[in-house]
Amino acid sequence: MAKKRHPPDVRRAEDFSFVSPVVKYLLFFFNMLFWVISMVMLGIGVYARIVKHAEAAMACLSVDPSLLLIVAGILMFLITFFGCIGSLRENICLLQTFSICLTLIFLLQLAAGILGFVFSDKARGKVSEMISNAIVHYRDDLDLQNLIDFGQKEFSCCGGISYKDWSQNMYFNCSSENFSQERCSVPYSCCLNEEDQAVINTMCGQGMQALDYKDAKYYIHTSGCIDRLVNWLHSNLFLLGGVALGFAIPQLVGFLLSQILIAQIQDQIKLQRYTQQHSSDPWY
Repeated sequence: MAKKRHPPDVRRAEDFSFVSPVVKYLLFFFNMLFWVISMVMLGIGVYARIVKHAEAAMACLSVDPSLLLIVAGILMFLITFFGCIGSLRENICLLQTFSICLTLIFLLQLAAGILGFVFSDKARGKVSEMISNAIVHYRDDLDLQNLIDFGQKEFSCCGGISYKDWSQNMYFNCSSENFSQERCSVPYSCCLNEEDQAVINTMCGQGMQALDYKDAKYYIHTSGCIDRLVNWLHSNLFLLGGVALGFAIPQLVGFLLSQILIAQIQDQIKLQRYTQQHSSDPWY
């Protein structure tokens, strides 16, 4: 009995229509890595949110770092879940959803960067508003307090525009109705500390707002953090470009791998349909 042969076009399709296990499991482990990272981010955010005092946490939702971690963790968890299950089960619908999500995130990041550059004045005003809001709630949230202190130390600055901005805080304002011990003061992170100082004087900013700029500059940083931040951004454009590229590369890699896998799955499905339709062909 003669051996049945496949048509030449089907043999060529069989040679190239297969799902590569390398692409499949590379995409799976790629998503698994970021899925674990999303779980860590979500866990840290939830933990930071729970251990806070409820009233203090509700006072500054718009600048709460734990909420940012929670939202980013949930989004990353969902997207990488689609990628993991889609690649493992070879599900085109989940893989397409994964690709669309990555594309939307990439476009949003690109649009945010362009809009931030074009409307730099409005972006500066928004940053100024956020810093002012953070100053108002400085004592309400420990995470926010540590973040502000870290920023003022790193950028050698104090307040948003100047050290006088700390009057916006109810504990630091200079009004006669304020009976706080920190009246007319600034946080210790504004102070000019020596590098070899073993013990930090947390009361070094006492009464600094009552001093003029020419006198205060000998004790604290008088420049605002907004100008310092803008100058730092202008001086580190290559670093910012590298960070942006670092965020973009994983998204592009995930998108390309998912598209390659989708194309292979679609070719495999077409081959199976072709084989079923021509199963009665004499070549078979």
